[in-house]
Amino acid sequence: MKTVIQRVKSASVTVDGQLISSIAKGILVFAAVGKDDTLKEAESMAGKVLKLKLWEDDQGGKWKKNVQEINGEVLCVSQFTLLASTKKGNKPDFHKSAPAVKGKELYDHFFARVRSQYREDRVKDGVFQAMMDVELINDGPVTIEIETNPPETKNPTEFTPFDGSLDDSGTFNHSGPLHKTFDMPASLLE
Repeated sequence: MKTVIQRVKSASVTVDGQLISSIAKGILVFAAVGKDDTLKEAESMAGKVLKLKLWEDDQGGKWKKNVQEINGEVLCVSQFTLLASTKKGNKPDFHKSAPAVKGKELYDHFFARVRSQYREDRVKDGVFQAMMDVELINDGPVTIEIETNPPETKNPTEFTPFDGSLDDSGTFNHSGPLHKTFDMPASLLE
């Protein structure tokens, strides 16, 4: 599951000219469900969203308070396009997104968890699969991305460092490990 969270002064969702939801100070949460996501990811994300520290404390300390601690509001909007890939050209590929039925089930579970872990009257929703007009006034701007399944990092021992040499064409030679010998004066070893 992936979310993009924006700290806002206000936000709203309109569908077909009808206001669906609106909030004052708080967070706007765009949420996407991936094809491999489970209830576990939805529950984990709900907790992360509510615990994310985006506001100052009373002493001016940055990034100290979360939306609950400021009594803010939360507007959740389903947005499968967050999982788009453009690795194979310029047309977005949505193969990482969950099918609509699974996406709705897990998004609804995520939304229900956010409501149950906070206060129902402070958590609002958009309309799943609707063409929504989302308006917001950024507070900052502050925009944070959270993933429950971030991409795995390759083992750093597989990395082949640059050895500093150039081949005949003037191109950097990236093959082979980097070996460097340092000779220290004997006086430093005493």
